[in-house]
Amino acid sequence: MAVIRSVIRGVGAHLPRRIMTNADLAKIVDTTDEWIVERSGIRARHIADEDELTSTLGIGAGRQALVRAGIDPVDIDLVICATATPDRTFPSTAVRIQAGLGITKGAAFDVQAVCSGFVYAMTIADNFIKTGQSLRALVIGAETFSRILDWNDRSTCVLFGDGAGAVVLEAQPQHNGRDDRGILSTLLRSDGRFEDLLYVDGGAGSTKTVGHLRMNGREVFRHAVQKISGVIEETLVATGYAADEIDLFIPHQANVRILDGIAKKLGVAPEKIVKTLERHGNTSAASIPLALNHAFEEHLVKEGSLVLMEAMGGGFTWGAVLARW
Repeated sequence: MAVIRSVIRGVGAHLPRRIMTNADLAKIVDTTDEWIVERSGIRARHIADEDELTSTLGIGAGRQALVRAGIDPVDIDLVICATATPDRTFPSTAVRIQAGLGITKGAAFDVQAVCSGFVYAMTIADNFIKTGQSLRALVIGAETFSRILDWNDRSTCVLFGDGAGAVVLEAQPQHNGRDDRGILSTLLRSDGRFEDLLYVDGGAGSTKTVGHLRMNGREVFRHAVQKISGVIEETLVATGYAADEIDLFIPHQANVRILDGIAKKLGVAPEKIVKTLERHGNTSAASIPLALNHAFEEHLVKEGSLVLMEAMGGGFTWGAVLARW
């Protein structure tokens, strides 16, 4: 019996013009390139200028994804932007991206699940498509985390960067078999008991200020390895695949030690894990689509490739999406 799957038609990315290296950071905060690399694996990140908004980055990524998909903006009927750094309190960044790309029908809205945002947005778009409410969706992860960093806190300001990535999803009939293309499985989780381990100390409804990012790095690391490994294992059990059948693992790019810890825990070959944090840093909701775009441009992902995307973010939120290219 045929089923409708959300097939990835195109990917895109957009990064701010400015690159900040670890050496640049060492001029404004007490740190060194060696200290940052040893603890995170990050060597550089992109930082948005005043004229580069979250929507600016999202529009750039979305435009490239649409061109590569060969789909006209007027044929998109759903825009979801995953972001924790919207341009404004309202309207949503998604509607600004919608207008910027000339998309005039359907719905547009933001999703806020911090670093898990893109996984959440993909899941929501997939459900819209599977239920027939959408035919073609543009899903974007876009962040300007540099706006919420405390540049005097060397434990956090060295980790994050700005950027955006996007995918175009299209409803296509498939045979409901192991060789189906498109999104095969999605899994979302959250646990609000851990809010105080990773949060921003501001907000329109509380302090009336934007606030700064605060993080208990040691505890976040421990939970990340455990929760991301767990959601990967759940996805494999649910779909009947073994870890060695996955062609590419595209995790949220938070810390190289987290990525290595997950690989070791699951017995995944290092060459199967896409890593871009060395030059992007942690771009929150943008990190998975940026890494997916890198995999596409480097020909790491091919037709038929089985790709597992997974993330954990503040909240805590976490989840995974399994898709065949």
